[in-house]
This record gives sequence, C-alpha cells and structure tokens, in this order.
Amino acid sequence: MVSASELLSSIPTHLWIGGPVEATGGATFPVHNPATGEVIARVADATPEDAVRALDAAAAVQAEWAATPARQRGEILRAVFEAITARAEEFALLMTLEMGKALPESRNEVRYGAEFFRWFSEEAVRIHGRYQPAPAGTGRILVHKQPVGPCLAITPWNFPLAMGTRKIGPALAAGCTMIVKPAGETPLTMLLLAQLCSEAGLPDGVLSVITTSHSGAVTAPLLNDPRLRKLTFTGSTPVGKKLVEQSAHGLLRTSMELGGNAPFVVFDDADLDAAVQGALLAKLRNGGEACTAANRFHVQNSVRQEFTGKLVAAMAEYKLGDGVDPDTTLGPLINENQLDTVSELVDDAVSAGAQVKLGGKAPGGPGWFYPATVLTDIPAQARILREEVFGPVAPIVGFDTEEQGLAAANNTEFGLVSYVYTRSLDRALRVAEGLETGMVGVNRGVISDPAAPFGGVKESGFGREGGFEGIEEYLDTKYIALP
Repeated sequence: MVSASELLSSIPTHLWIGGPVEATGGATFPVHNPATGEVIARVADATPEDAVRALDAAAAVQAEWAATPARQRGEILRAVFEAITARAEEFALLMTLEMGKALPESRNEVRYGAEFFRWFSEEAVRIHGRYQPAPAGTGRILVHKQPVGPCLAITPWNFPLAMGTRKIGPALAAGCTMIVKPAGETPLTMLLLAQLCSEAGLPDGVLSVITTSHSGAVTAPLLNDPRLRKLTFTGSTPVGKKLVEQSAHGLLRTSMELGGNAPFVVFDDADLDAAVQGALLAKLRNGGEACTAANRFHVQNSVRQEFTGKLVAAMAEYKLGDGVDPDTTLGPLINENQLDTVSELVDDAVSAGAQVKLGGKAPGGPGWFYPATVLTDIPAQARILREEVFGPVAPIVGFDTEEQGLAAANNTEFGLVSYVYTRSLDRALRVAEGLETGMVGVNRGVISDPAAPFGGVKESGFGREGGFEGIEEYLDTKYIALP
C-alpha cells in the first residue's frame, strides 16, 4: 500500500474537463484532514466560466455518446469498476485522509461505490421500450427511451466515491454526459475517479469534474443554460429546495436525495441483541454522518431499559481516533462546523433534561472528534428529535403501544428511511406499510444496495438512485405513433 504522501502527490488537483485543466485565474482552495485539521492538498477553484467550459465539452459530445452502442458504454463502465477494485486501498486511504472515516469504513464504501458501475454496466444493455397495436385498431404504438442529455450532479462530502458513482453510473449507461461538482471538503476522490474513467476509455468531455469553493456562483450559469437537461443533487433539504427553484426556470429534470430523520423502532418482541447490532450499523456507520443514519431510537417501554444498557455497552467499545490508525473504529467529524452542530444538539437536549449515558462531550485537541454518545429521557421539545444530528449520537425515547410507536416515528417532515425490529411478520409488514418513508429496513441496520431503489418522500426528496429504477431518471420516454 502506498504511503499517504505518495498517494496525495499522485492525485489530480486541476479541474477535469477532457483531462486536467487549470481553473480560470489559477485560484485554488485547501482540502483538510479532519483528524488533524492540516491542509493535505490544494485543488483548482473553478469559476462560472469554467462551469460553462465543462458544459461546452458535455454538449459537444452528447450526440456521439448517446449514439455509442449500449454494449460499448457498458464495457467502459465495467472497466472502471475493475479499475476501482484494483486500486481499492488507494481509494480507501484517500477517502480517510479527506473525509476522516476509519479505514474499514472507507474500504466498505469503495466496494459499495464501485458496484454502481458494475450494476449499471449491466443495465446499459437493458434499456427497452415497447411496441403494441393501439386498442382502437387505429395504428400502432412505439415507445422509445433516449437519454435526457447533459446532466449536472452535485454530490456531498460524506460518501466521496459512492455518491458520485450512484449518479455517474446510470447517467453514462443511459447515454448522458455529466458534469460533477463534488463537495469542497472532499474533492480528491472524484478527481481520481475521473482520471480512472479516462484511462478506461471514456471519451473526453463525457465526464467532467469541477471543484470549487463557490458552489452557488459556479453552478448558477449551468442551471440557466438550456443545454443542461438534468440536475441530480444529494445534500441538505434547504439547499435542495433552492436548487429546485433555480432549475424551475428551465424545467430541468431533477432528482433530489435530501435530509433525513430516520426512526429506529424496537418492539418488545424483538431480538434485542440483533437490534443492538443493527443499531450500531444504523447509527455508527460512517461515524453517523449519513442521511440513512438512525436519528431517533423509539423503543417500547417494556424493553427500553434493557436495550439501552446493551447499546451503551456496545457503543462504549468504539475507539475514537485518526481513521488511518488500525485500532480506530470511530473517526472524526468532517469539520469544525459539524462538530459544533453535534455539540449544540446534545447540549440542547441535556439542558432540557436529557440524561447522558455515554459520551456527550467533545475531547478537544487537534481534529474534529466527537465520541459515541447515548442520551435517554429526551424531552419532546429537544431539537435532536427534530433535526438531523449527522454524528455518533443515539437519543432513546420510549413508547407503549404499536400505534404510539408508529405515530412517533412518523412525527417528522422527513421521510427517507426507517428501521423496525420485531419477530412478528404481521407487525413488520403492517408497520412498514404505515411508515412514511421511501425505504424501510426490517430487522436490518443497513439497507443500501446498488440493486435497490434508494430515495425518500416528503422533505427527503424525490427520484430514485440504484436498482432498475435508477437509470429511468436519465431517460426520456418518446411515443412514436405508427399507422
């Protein structure tokens, strides 16, 4: 395995528009290691003019890429999957350096993120329409699917690889060109991916990466350009709403994967040991910095004390530290702002009467660390029950009846994912159907799968990524009437 310094020196730090290019004006911005706060790289700081350059490149090759045989597109995607897999340790180390998560977490993301390229390499050749006689006998109906055109993907910092591949894979498989604007905190992984795509045979201009510290200003001209036909965004609900407003002028196709407030519901007939193991996955995967992370633990009162004791004991085993340390199981938060947010939500709950059973205070020192934390006796007005904590904090509240548990779980404007633990199949299906979320994990703490449709309802957004449904987001349906 290469050293951190060797790896960082090999990563592209320019914009990627048909290859590495400098930003207009030559400005750069820093990338920090969350474990130390130190600057590990400086990358090109794109301007609005650079964004237009990327769209020029995408528009110039859109027709050619759309006309490329599906099998050929799929084979390029498959080659990228194999290239990522071959360099998995480099990707894992790079993500740990720029995002902070422990190396085992990064390795899991590499496997997960690469799989979107393999999945959609197979879906590229399965795009189909239909042909049928009109019911009235007046002619024939031909339904044809074709790529929507140039796309813009705006990705978050918490999964630097997978949040990109989940969008790039289906777009390229469908025959669309794409511009990716990664988060300023974690741009290096996406730049390395762009380089691998080029090496795998992806034509210049089909995929561009624009890194910037001024996201709104840089993406604005793209959203107002009629050549752009699709926007896909993963991030916060407030930003998603603004992007939907901006994209309305051009009636862009949009997909929005937004915030969450996931309930984790444990009924009194659950296998509590299994529920605790599922809770660890749902809460501490990615250090809690995931939109799918369990945000509220609703536990039936008859088993709440036992569940709490088991969860405290299990979370106490997590070791806080630098993600590259092989003993670390819980890395730092992404930056100081996120550390402040987590601290404020915990302090607000405690000041309102919540009890700290584990953790509850940042250790201080270099880096942006927060320990695994368990809170009980959470008052209903506490912000932590309404806001996405995005950190390793588990607030536990009780309920008595199934109806009360379901109502408490649904008591949020968000609706991305929920988790249910019960031994009863009837209850599992009944509650799963009653939960107001786009995804439900039944006796499972991790639900993400490239072969399954990922997405939410209510203020968690719309559109689906992954599964058979994922490629449809990048296809227009054309009806051709035949005599």
